[in-house]
Amino acid sequence: MLLLMDTEFTDFVDRELISIALVSEDGHKELYLEVQDFDRAKCNGFVQSVVWAQLGRDHSAVVRKNDLREQISTWFAELPAEITVACDSQHDRDLLRQVLGGTYPANLTAWFDLRPLLETEVFERAVNEYHEAGHPQHHALHDARASRAGWLAWVKANNAGEDAS
Repeated sequence: MLLLMDTEFTDFVDRELISIALVSEDGHKELYLEVQDFDRAKCNGFVQSVVWAQLGRDHSAVVRKNDLREQISTWFAELPAEITVACDSQHDRDLLRQVLGGTYPANLTAWFDLRPLLETEVFERAVNEYHEAGHPQHHALHDARASRAGWLAWVKANNAGEDAS
């Protein structure tokens, strides 16, 4: 199973998780969590002006920092035995590991780096179309869903023998 992941965090230098989203390739499984008690003093100006405005809209996603590990671990435990997580930043991977206490779930068996796909026309177009349909950027769930849209478009283009560049 492939999961597309995105996170939002306080700052590149002093990173603390604000939100995390994981979306399955088939779209049937999603996890979205927002950390209620992250350190707002660590946030840079961009995060304060763009990310904060998007938080709190889904009250069921709000979780305390101390409950993150259990919720993410429980969610992974319900997934198949072999999971590949795709993301476009090492920071996302590092934050997931940090939240999980330094170790990944046993069923997270591989990683896929989306960065090479970001520059392909088909991937970029699908991501932009997703966001232009009213789903703002820099929201972990919307960005993970946009990555899924980009991934599916890229896979379809490559399976059809089209030029994906």
